[in-house]
Amino acid sequence: MLTDGNIVAIKKSKLVEEKVLDDKKLKQFINEVIILSQINHRNVVKLLGCYLETKIPLLVYEFIPNGTLYDLLHRPNEEFPLTWEIRLRIAIAIANALSYLHSAASVPIYHRDIKSSNILLDDKYNAKVSDFGTSISVALEQTHVTTRVQGTFGYLDPEYFRSNQFTEKSDVYSFGVVLVELITGQKPISSSESEEVVRSLANFFLLSMEENALLNVVDPLVMNGNAKEEIVAVAKLAKRCLNLNGKKRPTMKKVAMELEQIRSLKEANVIEQSTYEDSDIDDMIEASDIASCSTSSSIINDSVTY
Repeated sequence: MLTDGNIVAIKKSKLVEEKVLDDKKLKQFINEVIILSQINHRNVVKLLGCYLETKIPLLVYEFIPNGTLYDLLHRPNEEFPLTWEIRLRIAIAIANALSYLHSAASVPIYHRDIKSSNILLDDKYNAKVSDFGTSISVALEQTHVTTRVQGTFGYLDPEYFRSNQFTEKSDVYSFGVVLVELITGQKPISSSESEEVVRSLANFFLLSMEENALLNVVDPLVMNGNAKEEIVAVAKLAKRCLNLNGKKRPTMKKVAMELEQIRSLKEANVIEQSTYEDSDIDDMIEASDIASCSTSSSIINDSVTY
C-alpha cells in the first residue's frame, strides 16, 4: 500500500545464485517497461512505475484483486460460479486488448505469451492482459519476427514452433486456446496417472468438433438452453483461431467484432423475447378489456330490461 492509501502490485526480478540478478529476467523487465509505455487500453494492466537501478529491480502495477483467469477457471469458487455471460465478457475484453495491440497501438505489438494465467480480473471481473516481458513491437510493414521459440506449452502456435517465425496470427492461436478453456473449463495440457501421453486441449477440442461432439466437452457449469447457441458460435470461432495454417486464422480485430456480434445477438434475442412477452401481456389486457366492456354492456342491458 502506498502512503496515499492506494494499493498496488509489486513485481520483483528473480535472483539466481549468490544474489546475482537473472539477466534474462532483467531484460524482460526492461522490455516490459518499454512496451507498456506505448500502451493505453482499459483491458491492459497499467504500469504505474519502475525501479530498475535498485539491487532488486521492481515494477509497480495497478492492483487487480481477483487473481487470474486460470485460477478462476481451474480452481473454481463455489460462491462465485463463472457463468457463460461472464466468460463471454472476458473473451471480448481479451480480444479487444489484442486487437488494439495488433492494429491500434502506436506501433503493432505481438504479446507472445497469451494464456489464462496472464489474464487478470478486477473487482468487477473485467479482464486485463498482463505480462509483456516477452512482447515485441514491430514495424507497420513487418509480417513476422524470427526468434527462438518462447512461450507456454499448450498455447504455442504449432506453425511458430516449426518455423521460429512469430506473427500476429500466433497470438490468435493462443487466444483460441483461451477460448476453448472458457468453453470447456479444462486445462490446456492435462494428463492422469493412467495416461502416458500428455493431452493437448486444442487437439482434443478440434477432434470433438470434427466428430460433432462439442456439447460433450462443454463445461456443465455453462451448459443451459439459453447459452447453447452462443457457445456453439464461439466454438466455431475458436476452431478458426486454431487453424494450423496461420494465414487462414482471422485477425484479432475480426475476432473481437465477431464476439461482439455474438453477444449482441443474445441481447437482441432477449429484447425480442421481452417484446413477445409484452405483446402477450398487451393481448391479454386487450382481451380482458373487451371482456370487461362486454360484461358491462350486458349488465347495463340487463338492468334496462329489468
